[in-house]
Amino acid sequence: MPDAFTVLWTHDTCRALRKGGRVGKRPPVAFSGVHSSLPAWSGARAGDEVYALHVNRRVVFVVSRMRVIDMERRDCCGAVPVSWQDPAFPGHGDWSMLGAGGCGAAAVHVDATPVRLDVPIPGDLLPELTWQNRRGHTRGLKYVVDGRLERSISLQGFYRLTAESADELAKVISNAAA
Repeated sequence: MPDAFTVLWTHDTCRALRKGGRVGKRPPVAFSGVHSSLPAWSGARAGDEVYALHVNRRVVFVVSRMRVIDMERRDCCGAVPVSWQDPAFPGHGDWSMLGAGGCGAAAVHVDATPVRLDVPIPGDLLPELTWQNRRGHTRGLKYVVDGRLERSISLQGFYRLTAESADELAKVISNAAA
């Protein structure tokens, strides 16, 4: 059974998506990295789902649901850079704001829903969301007050959702599409 994860996209990332005309488009790629500014998609495999989340004014939004296709560098990525001045993934320039220039960036090819910045997670669902580490320990979101997220620190990173929480986020995406 595939796993589901969350990754937090920052204000800068979402602003760049908007400015670059990417809202409403399906990203073909996202990027994993080796630095905290670009979380490593460790544990993700082909077929897994990743929910890109964004926090704006204490409301958590689902920006896109991405199904991992592979984590290989393909021809579509463009030429491998020869020097540090060359773009890392010239074939994905339209989506570079997702982390192409990040420390140790690696392409993750995805089949994704269109980028949206207007799909909030209902406030009453936030305290119910849970994540599970590899040892089976679960945790919820910290700093949820009256259905709003006061601090986004517990979303920063790449975390495995429990099956129940993945189902709830899938419903949020489905309801938004309807």
